[in-house]
Amino acid sequence: MERNLKNVLIISFGFLLLFTAYGGLQSLQSSLHSEEGLGVASLSVLYAALILSSMFLPPILIEKLGCKWTIAGSMCCYIAFSLGNFYASWYTLIPTSVILGLGGAPLWSAKCTYLTIAGNSYAEKAGKNGKDIINQYFGVFFLIFQSSGIWGNLISSLIFSQASNKVEISEENLACCGAYDCMADTTNTTGSAEPSKSLIYTLLGIYTASGVLAVLLIVIFLDQIKSDQAETEKLKTPSFWSTFLATFQHLKDKRQCLLIPLTMYSGFEQGFLSGDYTKTYVTCALGIHYVGYAMICFSSVNSLCSLLFGKISQFTGRKLLFALATVTNMACIIALLLWKPHPKQLAVFFVFPALWGLSDAIWQTQTNGLYGILFEKHKEAAFANYRLWESVGFVIAFGYSTKLQVYIKLYILLSVLVLSMVTYGVVEYLEAKSSPGTPTAETPTAAKKENVGPLTKETPM
Repeated sequence: MERNLKNVLIISFGFLLLFTAYGGLQSLQSSLHSEEGLGVASLSVLYAALILSSMFLPPILIEKLGCKWTIAGSMCCYIAFSLGNFYASWYTLIPTSVILGLGGAPLWSAKCTYLTIAGNSYAEKAGKNGKDIINQYFGVFFLIFQSSGIWGNLISSLIFSQASNKVEISEENLACCGAYDCMADTTNTTGSAEPSKSLIYTLLGIYTASGVLAVLLIVIFLDQIKSDQAETEKLKTPSFWSTFLATFQHLKDKRQCLLIPLTMYSGFEQGFLSGDYTKTYVTCALGIHYVGYAMICFSSVNSLCSLLFGKISQFTGRKLLFALATVTNMACIIALLLWKPHPKQLAVFFVFPALWGLSDAIWQTQTNGLYGILFEKHKEAAFANYRLWESVGFVIAFGYSTKLQVYIKLYILLSVLVLSMVTYGVVEYLEAKSSPGTPTAETPTAAKKENVGPLTKETPM
C-alpha cells in the first residue's frame, strides 16, 4: 500500500474513533446533565475555548510538536472530556470542556496540514497535480469520518435501551414537553427515568476506550512528517500574526460583515438541535434512549445531502439551494412551535432531524463555498472568520439554553434566519452589480473548486 495513503487511513480511522465518542457525548449533554443547565453550559464553555484556541494555539503547537504529536496530544484533550463526564459537576465538566476546546483547533489544523503535506509529497513523486491528490485524500478522510455521528449515537441508544426502569409518561407531564416547556428539569419532571449509573458508566467507558484507541492508533502507526517536508510547507503558510491580524482586518470588507448573521445562524441551528430538541422534545416525551436514534437520522440525511447538493449545485446554483434550506428550516421552526410532542407520534420525532439534516447540509456546503468564491484571494482570513462567527453562534445558543423557554429560542432562531437571508440577498445583489456579465452557472462551479471550508470544518468539533 502506498505509504501516504496508509497515513491518510490511519488519521481517518483515528478521527472516526475519537468522534464516535465525542459526537455521541455532545448529543447527550443537555439530557444527561440537565441539573442547573450543566450540560449546555459545558458546551457553551467548550466553544468559547475553541474560539480562543483557534486564534492562538494551532501554529505554535504544530511548529513545536509537529503534526503527529499535535494530533495525539489534542486527542487526549477529548479523552479528558469523556473522563469529566464520569463524575459530572461544575468542578469537573467545565474545566474538561475548556481543555477540549483548547485542543479542538490544533487537532483540526494539524490534520489539515498533515494531509496537505502528504498530498503534495505524493504528487511531487508521482508527477501529478498536488490539489487533485489533496482533494482525494480529504475525500477519503471525510468518507470515513462522517460516519462517526452514526456509530456514536447508535452506541448510546443501544446501551440506554437496556434500562429496566422505563416509565409511562402521563399526559400532565407531557404538557411540559415541546416549545412551551416548563423551564424545569424535563428529564425528571416528565417521569422519563434517568438511566442507571451503571449504564451511564458503561457508555462512558466505551467512549473513553474509543478515544484511547484513537490516540494509540496515531502514536503507534502514523508516520511523522519529515522535517524537510514540514519546512517546505511552513514556507507556504502565512505567519501566525499575519493570519491573526488579517482575520480582523477582513471585517473591513462589507461582504464579510453582511455574511456574519448567516455564519452565526449555522451555529444557532446546530446548537438548537443538539441542545434543545434532544432534551425538550425527544428525551422529554420518549426518553433519553431515543436521542441517539434521532441524531443518527440527522447525521445520515446530512451526509447524504452534503454529497447530493455538492453534485447538483453546479446545475441549480446556490441561490435556489439557500431558498430550499430557508423554506425547510422555517417550516420546521413553525411546526415545532405548534406541535405538542406525544409518544404516539413516534415518526414525527425523526422527521424533524431528517429535515434539519437536509437544511444543515446546504448551510454547510453552500456557505463554505460562498466564502471560497467571494474571498478567493483572502481565503485564510475568510475561513478564520467563518470558524469564529460560527463558534460565536454555538456559544450564544448554548449560553441562553437554560435561561429561555423553547418557544422564545425558536423565535430567535426564526429572526436570525430571516436576517441572514436579507443580508445574504444584499451580498448577492452587490456581487451581481459588480459583475453583471457573469453567468450564474459559473458560481456553483467555482464553489465546487474552491469549497475548502468543509475540509477544515470544526462542527460538531
